[in-house]
Amino acid sequence: MTLAPQAAHQPTDEEAAMSPRADCIADSAGGLTFDVTERGGAGDTHLVLLHRDGRQEVRLPLVPAADGRLRAALPSSVELPEGRWDAYAQSAGGEPERLSPGLNDLRSLVDRAPSGARGHVAVRIPYATKHGNLSVRSWLRAPHAEAGELHIGERELGVRGQVYGVTLTADAYAELTGREETGPARRVEVHRDQARFRFTVAYSELPEGVWNLWLRPAGESGPRIRIARLLDDIADKKPIFTYPKVTLETAYGPVAAGPYYTSDNDLSVAVTTVAARQ
Repeated sequence: MTLAPQAAHQPTDEEAAMSPRADCIADSAGGLTFDVTERGGAGDTHLVLLHRDGRQEVRLPLVPAADGRLRAALPSSVELPEGRWDAYAQSAGGEPERLSPGLNDLRSLVDRAPSGARGHVAVRIPYATKHGNLSVRSWLRAPHAEAGELHIGERELGVRGQVYGVTLTADAYAELTGREETGPARRVEVHRDQARFRFTVAYSELPEGVWNLWLRPAGESGPRIRIARLLDDIADKKPIFTYPKVTLETAYGPVAAGPYYTSDNDLSVAVTTVAARQ
């Protein structure tokens, strides 16, 4: 049975009190455990994760656990394609009920360092939507380039990171592409230390626009990996990780430039023309 996507609405206080609640525990391997309040439904009960595209779902059996609750496990070995997944509880023959978020124990996600032995990095972060419902943000990157420390200079951005699932070679370089892809990509030299990398983005070399950051770990012959920050407990970094912009004169005129994380937690640089100083 496939769930049809439901229109989001702001739940009333009464609805929020009646909806089943799920506490979530994350493990360092990328798995999630859901403990759902008992609803008294008869027959088999499942936790259902429905992708926002409405075409994909994952059903997990809910089994009795301690304190009269039901438990479902999403191990890291079960693939959860990238995207946002809305969480429901459904009893046999019953209608799906949207889950509300309880307590999230995400401590194991902080400073997580996956081995990368499987050739990919799987990240699942439960979070509360703006409508007060439980959803899971999933990433599945193969390979993955994790953004680490960012150094904000007066004329440049320093980026440090680590790659998973692929080897950095002597041909490695970083690449900046315009969001609209109307101009040529910019290459940036990469300094490597085993799986770690660092490079510098000179703002003065970038015309106005949004520039996406990529890693080419094996040069032109290898994969092209979007640089992102995924290995922590923050599902949406765009409103949380904010960085100052610097203003400078360039060959394209005066600009304001600085890094930011997109709604997918990918790293980009925004360059905006500013009025010339009088």
